[in-house]
Amino acid sequence: MAAPQPYRSTPVFDEQSLPKALRERHDTKTGVWGVIRVIEGELRLTMIEPPGEQILTPSRSGLIKPGQPHFVTPLGAMKMQVDFYNEPPMSDSE
Repeated sequence: MAAPQPYRSTPVFDEQSLPKALRERHDTKTGVWGVIRVIEGELRLTMIEPPGEQILTPSRSGLIKPGQPHFVTPLGAMKMQVDFYNEPPMSDSE
């Protein structure tokens, strides 16, 4: 069976262009999974429920479950993108 493919991806953001909305508490919609992929540098992913933090790197992406509140914080220079799926994606962080 083929791995799920994203139905949409954000533009590539850097530490300057990362939208304020992603730096503040937000969540994915019902039935939508997000995978945060860091292309360069590092990014802190903070989960609000359940509480927790991860440092994301090019070799460690972050999985966001449907409706899961979270926010991200750049850790210096970085580039990142978010892929959205309508089914559970394969994630290299699991």
